[in-house]
Order: sequence, then C-alpha cells, then structure tokens
Amino acid sequence: MANRTDPAAKSIRGTNPQNLVEKIVRSKIYQNTYWKEQCFGLTAETLVDKAMELDHIGGTYGGNRKPTPFMCLVMKMLQIQPEKDIVVEFIKNDDYKYVRVLGAFYLRLTGIDSDIYRYLEPLYNDYRKVRRKSPDGNFMLTHVDEVIDELLTRDYSCDIALPRIKKRWTLESLGVLDARKSVLEDDFEEEEEKDEMEQDGLEEEVAHEKDYYRARSPARERERDWRRDSHRHRDRDYDRDRDYDRERGRGRDRERDRDRDRDRDRDRYRLREEKEYGYERERDREREGRERDRRDRERGRRRSHSRSRSRERKRHGRSSMSPRRHEAEDGNAPEESKKKGKKEKKEKKDDGTDHPDPEIAEANRIRASLGLKPLKL
Repeated sequence: MANRTDPAAKSIRGTNPQNLVEKIVRSKIYQNTYWKEQCFGLTAETLVDKAMELDHIGGTYGGNRKPTPFMCLVMKMLQIQPEKDIVVEFIKNDDYKYVRVLGAFYLRLTGIDSDIYRYLEPLYNDYRKVRRKSPDGNFMLTHVDEVIDELLTRDYSCDIALPRIKKRWTLESLGVLDARKSVLEDDFEEEEEKDEMEQDGLEEEVAHEKDYYRARSPARERERDWRRDSHRHRDRDYDRDRDYDRERGRGRDRERDRDRDRDRDRDRYRLREEKEYGYERERDREREGRERDRRDRERGRRRSHSRSRSRERKRHGRSSMSPRRHEAEDGNAPEESKKKGKKEKKEKKDDGTDHPDPEIAEANRIRASLGLKPLKL
C-alpha cells in the first residue's frame, strides 16, 4: 500500500508517474531504509520539512546501488503528485538551494515543455555551490546553474532517463515562448553604448587624420602609399614564408615517418632473415649429426664384419692344418704315421713296383697287372 501511487494522481506522458523511474532504481528505492522510515505517510505539506534537511543531491551509489535521500524524495513527489503551485514555490525558494533543485528536477520529469523553459531558465543565474554524490560514493562539488544546464541539455540525470523535450528555437518559431531575455541584458546594453562612443571617437580621429593628410603634398602621399604597399608586401612575403616553412616542416615530418617505417620494415626483414638463417643452421647441424651417426654406424659395422672375417679365417686355418700338424697336436699320431709309412714302403717293395731299376719296375708292373708274381733280383 505504501508504494502505490495516489489514486487522485493523473497519468503523466500516458503512464503512471512512478514509471518515469526505471524499475531497477524504483525497486532499490522501495527497499531503502530512508524510504521506509522517513518517507512513509508524507504529504505535500510535510514533504517540505524533509526537503529542507537535504545536504546533497545524486542518484544511486555504491556496489549495491543504494539510492540517495534526494532520489527517495523525488520518488515520493511522483507518488503523491503535489500541485503545480507547490512545485513552483519549491523552485522560487531562494533560502534552500536543495529544495530549489528538488522542485526543478520534479518539474523536468512531469512538466510541459513551455513550463520547463519558463521556470528553469531563470535558475541559470544561481551560482551557489551544491554537493553531489558520485556513483562511487564520493562527494563532488557542483553549482545550481550546472545542474539546471544538465536538466535542459542532457538525456540522463541522477540515474534517471529524462523525458524528451522540444528545442527552444522550435518553441520560439511556434510562438509558444518569447525570445530569451538575459538578466545581464542591461549590462550588455551599457557595454554596447560604451563601445559605440569609443567607435565614434575613433571615427572622428580618423576623419581628422584624413583631413590632415589630405592637406599634405603629393610627394608625401606617394611616399606614404609606397610605405603602406611595402608593409603589405612584407606581410604577404612573411605569410608566404610562414606557409612555406609550415609545408616544409610537414614534408620533413612525412619523410621522417617514411624513414621510420622503412627502418622498421628493414629491422623486421632482418629479424626474419636471422630467424630463417638460425633455422637453416639448426637444420644443417641436425643433418651433419645424422650423417656423423650414420658414418659411425657404418664404421662399427665394418669393424664387426672384419672381426668376424678374421675369426672365420682363423677357424678355417685351424681346420686346414697338415696331417702331421694334427698328429703332432694329438701326441701319438707321429709314431702311428711312421709305422704306416714303413708298412706302405714294405708293401711297395714287396710289390716290386718301386724297384730301383726302371726296366725291372716296368716289368713288375706288367706282371702285376697280369696277376703274376714280380721279379726279384
């Protein structure tokens, strides 16, 4: 019940007045302790006392976006919707600046375009200081005229989206508003009068000088014209030299930038080449390592092959020894071989084929082939 809008309140811009505040900010206000304790049961008459107690303005602040008392009172005014005369009295109050800012903020939310410009523009002349609470919770110093300028020119103020209003020149063209008249207009008129008087005095002096120079000789007039032309040419030459120096400086800046870009590209290309050269050296080093390993393996393989061949050669050498060497190694083999040799010699001698006489030996062979006994002489 405490958060409901007054049944007698009128809809503003086609909606509930409390809907002018975003739902998130509205829920934060409803949950705030100041709203529950200080704003409960306030009326248009008792609201003034709470507004006089304000010491700063602002929207929401802190990590949990806690609303300020100023924001809670704005919400309460939207809820009870006070009469226009009360709001105007808030704005015209010169004693309490925060009451004036509260009334101006509420009128900016609910008023029509012509009333907003009519009642808020005179507040541009209020230069009093006000404290404002920033979103991070710190206080900052501002002025009443700055707050009014924010209300008239910005789309957001104190975390609330301000309704759109027409531009002043549009309302002036429609005849709704008169041309704005500044409070300082009288001072401006006095300054303009002084300027006009000074201008008139200068014109009189110039006219007097013209009369004086008009009475001078033609030679002096030509000399004066020549000096004026020389000064003009000098100024023109000075301007040309200044433009030339400026263009030359720009050209130097362009060349410096171009040289810097070229040096940067050269350094980048050199780094890339060094990196590629490092990769190639690493690749060649790996290739040489692989070739060295392969040669070592081939050399080891050849050494093992030569050792195996030498072993085979030794083994074959032992197996191809002479019978006598084998017999010498066996121990008893020489005696047996000697006996065998004597027997064979005896058999040959008995056979007669080994006779010293070759003719007898040939005859014995023939006889042996015929099965006859050999001749013995």
